Amino acid sequence: MTDLTRRTLLSTPLSLLARPSGIEIGPSVPAGNIIVERIEGNDVYIRQDLRDTEGDWFWWCFEVRGAQERTLRFHFTGSDVIGTRGPALSKGPTSFWRWLGRSAVDGKCFTYSFSLADSAVQFAFAMPYTEIELQQFLKDHSGVRRQVLCQTRKGRKVERLMFGSQSPDALKVLLTARHHACESMASYVLDGLMEAAMKDPWLKQNVQFAVIPFVDKDGVEDGDQGKNRRPRDHNRDYDGDSVHPSVATLRQWVPAWSAGKLAFALDLHCPWIRGQHNEDIYFPGGEDQRNWAEIVAFSKILEEVNEGRLPYSASNNLPFGTAWNNSSNYSQGMSFARWATALPGTRAAGTIEIPYANCGAVDVTPESAHGFGHYLALALWRYLRG
Repeated sequence: MTDLTRRTLLSTPLSLLARPSGIEIGPSVPAGNIIVERIEGNDVYIRQDLRDTEGDWFWWCFEVRGAQERTLRFHFTGSDVIGTRGPALSKGPTSFWRWLGRSAVDGKCFTYSFSLADSAVQFAFAMPYTEIELQQFLKDHSGVRRQVLCQTRKGRKVERLMFGSQSPDALKVLLTARHHACESMASYVLDGLMEAAMKDPWLKQNVQFAVIPFVDKDGVEDGDQGKNRRPRDHNRDYDGDSVHPSVATLRQWVPAWSAGKLAFALDLHCPWIRGQHNEDIYFPGGEDQRNWAEIVAFSKILEEVNEGRLPYSASNNLPFGTAWNNSSNYSQGMSFARWATALPGTRAAGTIEIPYANCGAVDVTPESAHGFGHYLALALWRYLRG
């Protein structure tokens, strides 16, 4: 697991914003996103770049160079975008991501004291997961067939990962993530799910998996919010004429591939920054009651088998009509889960929300998220066999 949490910061050329203070701060790292408004002594005034986001959202990620032996105070000038465990922190290509902690936070500010060795330090709202981490995962798991779903408008390849049975009678399972580019912690869960599923003899023999790890590949690499993207959110692009190439291609490819044998489709997300329903793992329900009954059955199995660090209780699920999960949430277009539910032969299709930093009282890290993915695979094994 160690390589999965490692960042190669030197893989992207730096075009950082140089300041008279000698400090360099900028977003030119994978998933980078920041606007530096000004630097006054040891006080740095910044805000997240919302680019084509409708309204407000909270993803940011940047690197600091040239601040050795200084203590800097970073002030967010807009909304409160520091998460429940403070910023995520990494100190370079041989370092690992960790939470800085709330003790470093004061309102919309956080403070960090740079050591003499801290020549390049990266901070982020949460632990990033980009193609760097995916490449490492694929290097460590040779059983995955890497294909190309399509190309993005910026020329990047959208990965389609295939593994498991190649029998024409195999059940089909479709896994997707990063419809919203910023929801990085879900990708660590997906890694764990894939790793465990690839090792299980029954799943290997009876199930063919298709995985789209980055539905919004450009957004992931560029550090976009992704949520409420203009002109259309990737996860509201499944009706009418799809705006995004990855969604349009998925809508064409999946029905032919699944051929009426889609046993399970799961879209992995992260919720809002903090608060009720956002610091627990949960499944939001859809209008289709038959499908929701299947998701509830699966979630009860997951609760039973889960012995990992991240707690899960089926009582945290959010049925349709509860809190934000209502018909007004669908006004902007059809989601992946609703679309997959309606495909002929689909047994179950749903969304799971993975908190960014707090899961109950437990911290979410790449390691704990990866471990939870193992239990998702175990629950899937039991569900499909039953």
